[in-house]
Amino acid sequence: MGFEQGLSGLNTSSQNLDVIGNNIANSSTVGFKASTTQFADVYANSLYGNGSLTAGLGTRVAAVAQQFTQGNITVTNNPLDVAINGSGFFQLADQSGGGVTSYTRNGQFQLNNSGYLVNSTGQYVCGGTGTPVPIQINTANLVPAATTGVTASLNLNPSSSVLPTSGFSPTTSSSYDYSTTATVYDSQGNTHALGLYFVNTGLNASNQGTWQVYSTIDGSSTSQNLGSISFTSSGQPTTTPLTFSPSAASMGFTSSSGAALTDPIALDLSGVTQQAGNSGVNSISQAGGNAGGSLVNLSIDSQGNINGIYSNGSSQTLGQISLATFNDPNGLIPLGNNQWAATLTSGQGTPNTPGTGVAGSLQAGATEDSNVNLTNSLVDLIVAQRSYQANAQTIKAEDTILQTLVNL
Repeated sequence: MGFEQGLSGLNTSSQNLDVIGNNIANSSTVGFKASTTQFADVYANSLYGNGSLTAGLGTRVAAVAQQFTQGNITVTNNPLDVAINGSGFFQLADQSGGGVTSYTRNGQFQLNNSGYLVNSTGQYVCGGTGTPVPIQINTANLVPAATTGVTASLNLNPSSSVLPTSGFSPTTSSSYDYSTTATVYDSQGNTHALGLYFVNTGLNASNQGTWQVYSTIDGSSTSQNLGSISFTSSGQPTTTPLTFSPSAASMGFTSSSGAALTDPIALDLSGVTQQAGNSGVNSISQAGGNAGGSLVNLSIDSQGNINGIYSNGSSQTLGQISLATFNDPNGLIPLGNNQWAATLTSGQGTPNTPGTGVAGSLQAGATEDSNVNLTNSLVDLIVAQRSYQANAQTIKAEDTILQTLVNL
């Protein structure tokens, strides 16, 4: 027996203790991935030697492999903290105009004084739908805008009274069968009520139920005739999409402050039906318009969209986090600070939209814990310590044998 076996065992046991100790030290590090020591035996055989009679020369560390298993998710109070539930990595850049330089699972983010989303070391978090670029959040106030369109989904009762269109007046409820309103905005962010009125005019020449549509602004007595809608026997409109263009000026809209309403507003009634039951609105919404407002909060959804919430109740998407995936994550090189760099073995990171493929979805206001199992690590530590002691014992035994030979 030589000293090589015992020395190699001491060296590998020492490295194993280092790996286990590093795991234990990072058991509370956000996004940390535990490592395991992989061993290989060592032999020195001649080409035609009898391997069954050859003792090995000990052991060596074949690799220190990281385990990219999912860590537990812990909820935090920071809306910009993000946890990955999947196999993806956040992408980081060292400069605001540079490309991706490293990857991480640590989603503890904040905004710097320029509005960029950064990590604790000041590196820029990258995203977008194409080539990943640093994410910069526009924190400016929301500028007022006029409504450009209204979409309404509603049902009209075919049993409603048939009325003459010549007698319609928005101020006379008996001159129409159904009415509803939608909130719209002018160019200064002021709200206005767009009134829609429906008059059942009976069957047309094609034996289809027909309704005349009128519109007003802010309850004005001046109305605009938008045209008619006809329905099939199943209650569906004969033409889709069914759009009208109410003109604010034609509806008597005036503004002493110079505020304007987009003229015309695109009115989409393709969701209207004529079916048994009471007339009523299923949904109605405006597009393009909003009041002015300041940014009061940010939220991140499971697809990585960063949504700004404003004091006027509006919300806008201000950016999107993307995730990178790798053919072989074990080929990544650890850089410290919970970061890795791509190599030829790992392959270059492929950007993915969160929620697609194996990249995983995101959970905002949360972080991913270290995946170190502290109980298992403490047991591994005991085993590694015993292995170290056993290898030291083989060297001691060899020393005793040599001493005996010297004494002969």
